[in-house]
Amino acid sequence: MHVKRRRSAALVAAGVAAVSITACSSPEDKVPSIGYSFDNVVDTYNARTVDGAASGARQAFTRVQVGFSYLGPEGDALSDNDIGTTAIVPGDTLTVQYSIAPAAKYSDGAPMACDDLVLAWAANSGRFATDGPVFDAASSAGYSDIQRIDCVPGAKEATVVFAPGRSYQNWRALFGATDLLPAHVAARAAGVPNVVDPIVAGDNDVVGRIAEFWNTGWTLTPGAIDTSLLPSAGPYRVESYTADGGLVLVANEAWWGIPPETEQVVVWPKGTDVAAKVADGSLDVLDHGAGAIDLGTTEGFVTSEEPSRGLEQLTFATQGVLAEASARRAVAACIPRSDLFDTLGHPGSDAPATGLGSGIVDARLVQLDTLEYPAVATVVGDRYRRSDLDQAGKELSAAGESALTVRVGYRGPDARRAQEVGRMAADCAAAGITVVDASSPEFTPSALRGGAVDAVLGSSGSLPGPSGSAGGVVARYSLRTGIGLNVGGYSNGRIDSIVDQLAVTDDPERVLALATEGENILWNDMPSLPLYNEPRTTVVSDGMQDVVPNPTAAGAGWNMDRWVLLR
Repeated sequence: MHVKRRRSAALVAAGVAAVSITACSSPEDKVPSIGYSFDNVVDTYNARTVDGAASGARQAFTRVQVGFSYLGPEGDALSDNDIGTTAIVPGDTLTVQYSIAPAAKYSDGAPMACDDLVLAWAANSGRFATDGPVFDAASSAGYSDIQRIDCVPGAKEATVVFAPGRSYQNWRALFGATDLLPAHVAARAAGVPNVVDPIVAGDNDVVGRIAEFWNTGWTLTPGAIDTSLLPSAGPYRVESYTADGGLVLVANEAWWGIPPETEQVVVWPKGTDVAAKVADGSLDVLDHGAGAIDLGTTEGFVTSEEPSRGLEQLTFATQGVLAEASARRAVAACIPRSDLFDTLGHPGSDAPATGLGSGIVDARLVQLDTLEYPAVATVVGDRYRRSDLDQAGKELSAAGESALTVRVGYRGPDARRAQEVGRMAADCAAAGITVVDASSPEFTPSALRGGAVDAVLGSSGSLPGPSGSAGGVVARYSLRTGIGLNVGGYSNGRIDSIVDQLAVTDDPERVLALATEGENILWNDMPSLPLYNEPRTTVVSDGMQDVVPNPTAAGAGWNMDRWVLLR
């Protein structure tokens, strides 16, 4: 990407809580609309389904569907007291009291209530299943550890009781931004007074109707959306969505907190002609994977690049041509991880000096900037650093193959990932492994589960856009049996146990022992091949204030209600 590289106070600011970011401009200087672009599609209002997690719903709606927390720039869950407060109840098991703000209500006038928490728990816990999960949830992390929620339908209080021995360490991230969907809308769609009673009673027929709506009822098709299904509990609400006009978010008149600084934000998802929108002045904030798009020479913009909390990786199928672990290891052996990082994995020269992005990532279960990482990373040693054709040939033979064709899918167009696949293809060809670029604008990671491709090139959880958090929860749980984002279908009972134990321990020695054991298994089973922390690029037009890059699953829009564009 060729842009003017000038630093601004807004871009270098980090770790600033949304509630503390204030603009000093006078009202007459404010432009009433800001254009925002990111590298993902927006085809659902529900960021918690498998395909919803792989969409840009979280980036688009983080200030529309507000929760008890949000992801800050460092990747930690920060409390959002506009929605309410939380308090741990003393006792032997983790119990959290959630108190929703008395003024909290949706843009359609319905009050926020504990019903919204019960719906989130039911949908994401995995406890409702027949032949498979009734709710098509991306992950059950944390929610599966909740034993029950005490909630009187319509009340502002909820008591969340975790199972004995399951004190989930990352509990503050639960019921966060984009996790809480309007339960009253789901109840109306299912034809019941509320969702709490049938969920508590285990009424499978009614829960099935609720799940059917939760899975598909919030689908968004430009030009054909029903805003009555999309009430907001945040500073912005959805006004319209068309191919020509973008996704238009406007100030929510029912919002009880500090009003947004700018009345309107227009979201332009992947598939937009970004260069044309930049040229005609429609775009002011762009959040994309570094090198994914080329804007040409752009005057009047500043850029910042930073390493992401998302881990660029290949996720392999565990069926079809890659059913054998030796076949997956053969592919991994011919991929030049070191060269890929050297040529494509570095953030730009303005990147902040952090521990992330400083090299190849050699672990899936702990983050590169943790105390445990250096020891855990020694598990793989020097293996899988460079293309090793001899090793690839030996692994192919062990799999009973002399040649292999591997289709690698990702959401395109994406120039950097196209280069990655091209380099993989060039190096692997000499080992008898044909790597085929199977990208498309419609690609979703669930294509791997359906057998349409053999591997997915993406970030943590195989996600195509912004991803990751400080806790690395999505990355860990996407290796667990039965999790929606485990699109490769990997299953190992010991890894399941390790993921479960890591979720409830903060003892460094225990984390080190578990992660080391887990990586030994994973480098042998090879369900995925980690590459590097994906570099992210944030580009803003001159005059923008309070755009704070956030290279996590939340994206740059995490504080869009504080954005101001001066004339």
